[in-house]
Amino acid sequence: MPPRRFTRFAAFDWSGRAIARPPGITLAECGTGDAAPILIAPDRGWSRPAALDWLLAQAEAKTDLLVGIDFSPALPHADQGAYFPDWSETPSDARGLWALVDQLCANEPHLSASTFTDHIETARHFRHATAGAIVRGDRFEGSMGRLRVVERRCRALKLGNAVSCFNLIGASQVGKSSLTGMRLLHTLAGRVPIWPFDPVPAHGPLIVEIYTTIAARAAGLTSSRTKLRDGPTLDAALANLATKPHTTLARYDDHATDALLTAAWLRHVAADAELWTPAGLDPALAATEGWTFGIP
Repeated sequence: MPPRRFTRFAAFDWSGRAIARPPGITLAECGTGDAAPILIAPDRGWSRPAALDWLLAQAEAKTDLLVGIDFSPALPHADQGAYFPDWSETPSDARGLWALVDQLCANEPHLSASTFTDHIETARHFRHATAGAIVRGDRFEGSMGRLRVVERRCRALKLGNAVSCFNLIGASQVGKSSLTGMRLLHTLAGRVPIWPFDPVPAHGPLIVEIYTTIAARAAGLTSSRTKLRDGPTLDAALANLATKPHTTLARYDDHATDALLTAAWLRHVAADAELWTPAGLDPALAATEGWTFGIP
C-alpha cells in the first residue's frame, strides 16, 4: 500500500543560477482526477525565496500536497563512506551537509550557492569554472565524478543519464541547482518533510526528489527526445498519463513542459507502493543520500 493519499500534486523545475529570479524556476500543479496541470507563477517570476515561502504556505495550510523538486538533495556518500573523504569535518548525514552548504554560502543572496567550492576542502572534490578556466579538484573522480547509489541505479535501468553533482560544468550539470536546493532544504527542515529523510506525514505537504526525464519516459517519450517544445506533443504525452489536454501556453520551453508533465506524472504514480519502497534503500542510505522518486 502507498503510505498515504494526496489531493494535490506539484512539480518545481529548479535552477541554480546565481541571480534573483532565475527564469528556469517553474511550478505546475494539479488536483486529483484527470485535468491537466496548470502553471503557477508570481507576476515577476519565481525566486528561490519565493519558492520557499510557497512551500511554507502549503505547510501552514496543511495542504495534502506531493511536490517534486528537480534537484539532488545530497552528494554521494555510500561509495566512500563520506561526502568528503579524509576531511575531519565532513558531515555525517544529509542534514549536516545542508547545514554546511548554508553556512559556507551564508553571504550569498537568493539562496545561491556559488561559493561552496571556495572552501579549501570542498573545492578538492568538484570540477568547476573560475575566471573562465576549468578547475578540477584533485579528488574529482574520473571523467564524470562520483555518483549516488540511486544515480547508478537510474543509469543501470536506462531511466536516464543521471550525472554527478560534483560536476559544475556543462549544459547537463545539476550540481549548482542541487547546492541551492540544499540551502532550501536546510531552511525548510522541521517544517516541510522531504522523503526519504523524513517519515511520510499523515497530512500536509511532502517533498520528493524528481528527475524529469523519468516522467518523460513514462509518458512515452524516447531517450533521444525527452524535452517538449510544442503543444500537440505535450498533449500526447499527457494522454499517456491519463491526463486531459493542457491550456495553451504563451511560450513553450523545457521548463514549462517539464513542470507540467512531471506534475501529471506524480499524480499518475503516487499510489504505486513499489516506488515508496525501493530495493536497497535502508535507513543509512536514506539519511545520507536519499532517493529519486520514481526509481524502483
